[in-house]
Amino acid sequence: MYNIIPKYIKNLTGYQSARKIGGNGKIWLNANESPYLSKLSISFKKLNRYPHFQPEKLLLAYSLYSKIPKKNILITRGADEGIDLLIRVFCERNKDSIITIPPTYGMYDIIAKIAGIQNKKIFMLWEKNISINRIISNIKNVKIIFICRPNNPTGHLINKKTIYSILKLSKNKFFIVIDEAYIDFCITDNLSGWIKEFKNLIILRTLSKAFGLAGIRCGFILASSKIINIISKIIAPYPIPYPTYKIAYSFFSPKNINLLKKHIITINFNRFWLFHKLKKIKLIQEVFTSYANFILIKTLYVKKIFFVLQRNGIIVRDQHNVPMLRGCLRISIGTHSECKKIIETLKNLNS
Repeated sequence: MYNIIPKYIKNLTGYQSARKIGGNGKIWLNANESPYLSKLSISFKKLNRYPHFQPEKLLLAYSLYSKIPKKNILITRGADEGIDLLIRVFCERNKDSIITIPPTYGMYDIIAKIAGIQNKKIFMLWEKNISINRIISNIKNVKIIFICRPNNPTGHLINKKTIYSILKLSKNKFFIVIDEAYIDFCITDNLSGWIKEFKNLIILRTLSKAFGLAGIRCGFILASSKIINIISKIIAPYPIPYPTYKIAYSFFSPKNINLLKKHIITINFNRFWLFHKLKKIKLIQEVFTSYANFILIKTLYVKKIFFVLQRNGIIVRDQHNVPMLRGCLRISIGTHSECKKIIETLKNLNS
């Protein structure tokens, strides 16, 4: 019976999410979640009915927040569904390709493999190494370039000038998808205002990171209205569960948005504080600048640090086996007391 399963699925290594990997600890700093929980009072009275295809109130709420017209927004079950929809809509199996710029978010590659789409990986670690010529020279049969900005797991931010140059050179021959999952931590650097100028620009957003709503699985595709209409053809008929819609919509009250802004300021401050404290730890070779809610560090003692943190109840993400990230750990930014515990643990190890 198992012979009927396609070989490429049998050979596929699935995405190793933080929850899949697991671990024993009380301080979870391995999935880039918000450490802050919002208090929301929700009533679920319509669970016997199918939800609206695209809940109007949520569309309007996100439109007001993002300053993007409703016609340019599609609500999805997390940004991951957005990636899946875009590859299925724009790429033809065993013919088309995508470009990614590793080290980056792993789901681009996994979804492409499942869809039978080649992923042309252009390995570039930091912004100074990004070569537009290398991207353009690999452009044959490419339908989508995925750029995570700020990038996960490195935290760096490709500058707007570079993105603009790629968009200009593309001449609408392929799509540029900017994954802005972490953009709320540096919101002035967002590119949503460019959608009017570039019809081949698509932006992914999520409520999982800064908003602290990872558990409800809610994301958005921002694009031209024509692209939104095309993607709407293949999304599930009732894509947004009613509880997801109700919780997400209730978050966009003025009170909660003000709280969100305060949380972002706090997380950015904690990142700044942790960054400078980590740089003083002798066991750590390098601490990389980040524009997101996590910090990447490099050390010769990656396994030792990982397990000592784990033994002290702190779970971080091991990046050691990721190409170009040998010796690296990614630490999500928690509360100030959680950040202090990391430093105290590492200082004890240092001594």
